[in-house]
Amino acid sequence: MTNPLLGTHLFAVPVTALYAALNVFLTVGLGLNVSQVRTRLKVFRGDGGHANLSAAIRAHGNNVEHVPLALILLLVAELCGGNSLALHAFGGTLLVARLAHAFGMLSASRVQAVGAVLTLIVQLGLAGYVLWLRPWG
Repeated sequence: MTNPLLGTHLFAVPVTALYAALNVFLTVGLGLNVSQVRTRLKVFRGDGGHANLSAAIRAHGNNVEHVPLALILLLVAELCGGNSLALHAFGGTLLVARLAHAFGMLSASRVQAVGAVLTLIVQLGLAGYVLWLRPWG
């Protein structure tokens, strides 16, 4: 695909676009949750010693820390010609992992650990997949 205005090639990355958008919705939702809890507790700096505010802050922060790296790896894999089914498996697992982690953080559930481990598995799996796809030149 070419951009006639700029005369440059454009690359379609539909799988990465899908999971990037879905993860943005999750991140924005977690950020709005922090704002809602802050407003309810009237705490506008730090966590004020409130465990539920601390959990909300960390659920949002942890998502912001882990999702970008995974999405970059997903994008690189897609640009290197990764299989669509494999890309959807990684992207879907990432989304489920992040939802599980956020739910676990906010409800003090053990599912948080499942989400954390799945996130790391996705990141490591994508790193390995990118190395496997990489043209050796």
